[in-house]
Amino acid sequence: MSIQNNIDRITDILRRDDGISGAMHYTEQISWILFLKFLNDYEDNKADEAFLEGTEYKHVLRKNLRWEHWACPKDEKGQLDVKRAMTGDDLIDFVNKTLFPYLQAFKSTTNDPKSLTYKIGAIFEYLDNRIASGHTLREILDIIDRLDFQSSDELFELSQVYENLLKSMGSDGGNSGEFYTPRAIIKAMVETTRIKVGDTIYDGAIGSGGFLVEAFDYLVQDGKKEKLSAKEWEFLQSETFFGMEKTSLGYVMGMMNMILHGIESPNVFRGNTLTQNIRDYQEKDRHDVILANPPFGGKEKKQIQQNFPVESNATEILFLQHFMKMLKLEGRAAIVVPEGVLFQTNNAFTKVKQTLLENYNVHTIVSLPAGVFLPYSGVKTNILYFDRNGATSDIWYYDVTPPYKLTKNKPITYEHIKEFVHLFHHPEERNATNAKLKIPATSSGVEKSCNDWTVNISDIKDYDLSAKNPHKVVEVVHQSPQNLLKAIKQNDTEINTLMNQIESLIDG
Repeated sequence: MSIQNNIDRITDILRRDDGISGAMHYTEQISWILFLKFLNDYEDNKADEAFLEGTEYKHVLRKNLRWEHWACPKDEKGQLDVKRAMTGDDLIDFVNKTLFPYLQAFKSTTNDPKSLTYKIGAIFEYLDNRIASGHTLREILDIIDRLDFQSSDELFELSQVYENLLKSMGSDGGNSGEFYTPRAIIKAMVETTRIKVGDTIYDGAIGSGGFLVEAFDYLVQDGKKEKLSAKEWEFLQSETFFGMEKTSLGYVMGMMNMILHGIESPNVFRGNTLTQNIRDYQEKDRHDVILANPPFGGKEKKQIQQNFPVESNATEILFLQHFMKMLKLEGRAAIVVPEGVLFQTNNAFTKVKQTLLENYNVHTIVSLPAGVFLPYSGVKTNILYFDRNGATSDIWYYDVTPPYKLTKNKPITYEHIKEFVHLFHHPEERNATNAKLKIPATSSGVEKSCNDWTVNISDIKDYDLSAKNPHKVVEVVHQSPQNLLKAIKQNDTEINTLMNQIESLIDG
């Protein structure tokens, strides 16, 4: 049975438990159990490698609290030892009173925030066991015990299954939705920021960690991992990925997502990014690449607003200033912003955009269709690309236009963005003007659409950066006053005729 089928079985079991309510809860509970099984297999693998090298591996977990001792102890035949396997109230008491306090204390027992011990403590600091029935937990442990995370194929499948869990949590709506950005959007953004091993990559609102995970996959897949030196691999593991997350659930989901995907030591911490005074940042604090979809529509207190040169209670404007200050010289950024950031011209928005255009190179803006973040938000959004390579001169726009209206059940796909990615890497094929193009119809008579255009900075008025696709503008035919009057009289005549017909029907 595939991992996905096993996870589906577990979610069905959890739905019957009194302590679980909704996708957010069962994702959280499956996560900590999956993580401990993964950790067990990871440590067993490290111990085997050390044995072959003639050294000894020092386990993170003490012996009686490792998976094979408390979760699924085995008899001499390798079968579940029912005499030693806890269930019912005994199992719940052990998890709540012994296992969790032990794991939660890890963060305070080490001074190295890069160590696996610290990361485990940071994860479990914000977790609680919500499963009420020990018999339910026993069923779940038995299913997960059959998974083998020492197998690279199963580990890859696990990472995909976990993504699906996070997606279902996002689709559940409510506050959980903010942790999940559609994979198609993330993939396109990663593929168009030219990341490479040696870059530091930052997300100031990591949510479920999608941007950092996709960046890692991009750097190691398709045979790239085998070409890395030991030094490059070490840098990738411990010095590449950085981030912050305000919510405890988002932090836990993000950390687990990264570790389960193979990032052993992400530099991710829990906290409100906006509490940092951006005037204090120095070049050593900044990053080569910024990829983010920060929360928008929120409000921040005056005390937090004072951390920014341009004060505003709109979180999107504060985050934009934060990311501008966090970008290294020659760094690249791709950030999802609500439509309002581009078109609003009130004092705070104008000041920030003026700084952005004059001190940074805003080279690309992608207009995303409405419905990208359904069901938890219907706000129209854009992807804003800029780098720290001088001032803005020309902005290339791309309008993502799916052939159907996006809904919860008909989400955006990578196919909808593939042309943008291609044109990004082939600038010679882009539309270099802001003029409306008349594209001849294809042989089948279908008119081709043009989704991109370029605007010179001199044509931007009042710092309005909104995407106005010139190819979708309906041309207005201006008629003479005489012709307009004639058309009005003709309409009046037709209306009177219809009214007379209706009256005759009523009288008849």
